Amino acid sequence: MIGRLTGRLDVVADDRVILDVQGVGYRLACSARTIGALAGQKGDVRLLVETIIRDDRIVLYGFADAAEQATFTMLTAVQGVGPRGALAILSVLGPSELVDAVRAHDRRAIARASGVGQKLATRIITELADRLEGVVPPSGTGAETAAGGVESDAIAALVNLGYTRSEAWRAVSSVRQAAETGLDALIRASLKELAQ
Repeated sequence: MIGRLTGRLDVVADDRVILDVQGVGYRLACSARTIGALAGQKGDVRLLVETIIRDDRIVLYGFADAAEQATFTMLTAVQGVGPRGALAILSVLGPSELVDAVRAHDRRAIARASGVGQKLATRIITELADRLEGVVPPSGTGAETAAGGVESDAIAALVNLGYTRSEAWRAVSSVRQAAETGLDALIRASLKELAQ
């Protein structure tokens, strides 16, 4: 199986690239984030590859980094998420953003991906809650999950003000780690964090 390819970008499209490796063109399906990272690069590029073999064909999926590849593998292990669905999710949310969305139980953020509804987003959150942490660090500060008490109330208040659940969770986690505060102070400090 192919695990990595290095070559010259021959074609860059919305959902795939063709990588010329010593005269052989490899077609790789990629997320929008990977394609964005590759766009405009000159010379040889290196892509990590996940090879998926089906009864009727072999499909190569390309990734700019190991975190995205590992997240893709975990997403495809969730019932109802195929390779195309995993790429759609990774096109909307980077690996660390997905960890934040899962930790914050932000179904809406995950459901922004094409072909992902609320039920599938809930299943993704449930199945990946414990598995993503070890592979991809969250983009937040690493504070404990805001699962109850003052943190939940602060997150709810920020969501009511128009922030996404993931944004609110990151801000509250960041502020909460810095100091123990009451609800009002936590909301004010979180708003300051979001304004930066």
